[in-house]
Amino acid sequence: MRRAVEIAGVALGQTSPNPAVGCVILGADGTVAGEGFHPGAGQPHAEVEALAAAGERARGGTALVTLEPCAHTGRTGPCAEALLRAGLARALYAVPDPNPTAAGGARRLREAGVEVIGGVLRAEAETGNELWLTAVRRGRPCVTWKFGATLDGRTAAPDGTSRWITGPEARQDAHALRAAHDAVLVGSGTLRADDPHLGLRHGVSGRPPLRVVLDRDGAIAPDARVLDDSAPTLVVTGPHTPKPALGDRHEVLRVPLTDGTLDVGVLLDELWARDVRSVLLEGGARLAASFVERGLLDRVVAYLAPLLLGADARPVLDDFGAATLTAGLRLRMGGVTRLGDDVRLLLRTGDLPGDGEEDAP
Repeated sequence: MRRAVEIAGVALGQTSPNPAVGCVILGADGTVAGEGFHPGAGQPHAEVEALAAAGERARGGTALVTLEPCAHTGRTGPCAEALLRAGLARALYAVPDPNPTAAGGARRLREAGVEVIGGVLRAEAETGNELWLTAVRRGRPCVTWKFGATLDGRTAAPDGTSRWITGPEARQDAHALRAAHDAVLVGSGTLRADDPHLGLRHGVSGRPPLRVVLDRDGAIAPDARVLDDSAPTLVVTGPHTPKPALGDRHEVLRVPLTDGTLDVGVLLDELWARDVRSVLLEGGARLAASFVERGLLDRVVAYLAPLLLGADARPVLDDFGAATLTAGLRLRMGGVTRLGDDVRLLLRTGDLPGDGEEDAP
């Protein structure tokens, strides 16, 4: 199963709106007969790929898959039926499928006489597929806020300079994080101050995420780097803002205003309809505060540098109404990693999706 978890991550960031799934098939003698992963929506699922590699050696063998085999026909057929046709004797899965449309594969296999065991290495599999699981369970894209800051929580010096607070190892890791998400989101302040590109660099490859820019007043410059041809960009404006001039690859989305700001809840609904299951917030302080205030933040990835700038420097987060200590947002520690001279913190606003739940019968 640990190998299945490992190969599931090969296509992380490439499979939405589907999950990243890995599968290993053992022959009747217990040796590896085949393995596979789901490369993307509309393409064969991990079980089908692994069965094709195993061939006749799958008969009487065991399937180990990171997510409960699906029981429905979508763009591809049900994986539970594929396992039955191959003559598998046992099926082990890590995480029950939270999608009610696709769930039920474990029950179908049991009813057909296959021995089924759920919850195998569940925690590891959930961590690897956290973005998709969070999105499906909450019915909206999983939102991760990423920032690089000094030890005293500052993202730029008093003169506005911010390059580079963190070192090259942290910057490369941040681009890998970007590649794992379906969309990357910035506000108009970051757009004006930094003219970000929001593509993949530092040796990171993969499908570039959808670039989303909040631009309430439609003031984006025609030559903004985010409007180049390397990836599509969605420019989000107010309901009555004049339409900005964009290239053919880019689109304007109008969302309502709430208290004078673009409604990020409506934005997440619109992104969900576009098959976006994970969003990475990359700036700025006001944008992050709006997600915290609305209770729409799921994870934080903080890159902290051993640097102090003081009170006059730009803070990492604007006010979101926490007037008392108890009103603050208390986060749960997910992991600490040293990257060169910097430290990467993974934090969550709640438990991993599915924590404390029973496996599907």
